[in-house]
Amino acid sequence: MYQGILYLIPNTLGDSPVEYNLPQYNIELISELEFFIVENIRTARRFLKKVDRDIDIDTLTFFLIDKHTKPDAYPSYLAPIAEGHSIGVLSEAGCPGVADPGADVVKIAHEKNIKVVPLIGPSSILLSLMASGLNGQNFAFLGYLPVKKGETAKAIRDVEQRSIHMKQTQIFIEAPYRNAKLLKDILVYCKPATRLCIACDITMESEFIVTKTIAEWKKNVPDINKRPTIFLIQG
Repeated sequence: MYQGILYLIPNTLGDSPVEYNLPQYNIELISELEFFIVENIRTARRFLKKVDRDIDIDTLTFFLIDKHTKPDAYPSYLAPIAEGHSIGVLSEAGCPGVADPGADVVKIAHEKNIKVVPLIGPSSILLSLMASGLNGQNFAFLGYLPVKKGETAKAIRDVEQRSIHMKQTQIFIEAPYRNAKLLKDILVYCKPATRLCIACDITMESEFIVTKTIAEWKKNVPDINKRPTIFLIQG
């Protein structure tokens, strides 16, 4: 029996058509898979139905990987591969393994000499960087900044200084319901000449990707509350 493959399946970044985000090859491959490792079974099922409405969801097997999953369960998720079945790792949004718990499963796959194949799809990190006009030769993704009182201001100043000293674009995200608060803090604690790109609703009809200096943003602060947003800074 041949060994299966671990496919890393990008998801759409929002409520936009699958065909706008994924090549036909992905759609055809996804339709053939029977096993999936996912962050949320309900949203995974919804995504798969968008990919192919003829998929019989009830015949599929889902392995859940979220904050409640114990890491010692991960190796068992890959068991079907030894039996010749391929498995898809499906992110909630964007690319698996990037700011995503799927990286832990991929690590185990490499340790077991399982072939890992990343599929083409949208990444908010790369798409926002492409459209920002900031340094695409030297950049860092920081994930989430600290949210505890007193720590956010220091983190923003540190991020700005790092971007200046290393000539490096700094990229970070926040939970949508805290976007407005983070933006307010960025405008308070960054230097007027620092450039900030705000990228919201990437790939959706309401997409908003604009780069201005801090001084310019202060004149007209956008409403990004509860909108999926990624921030890019270059001092």
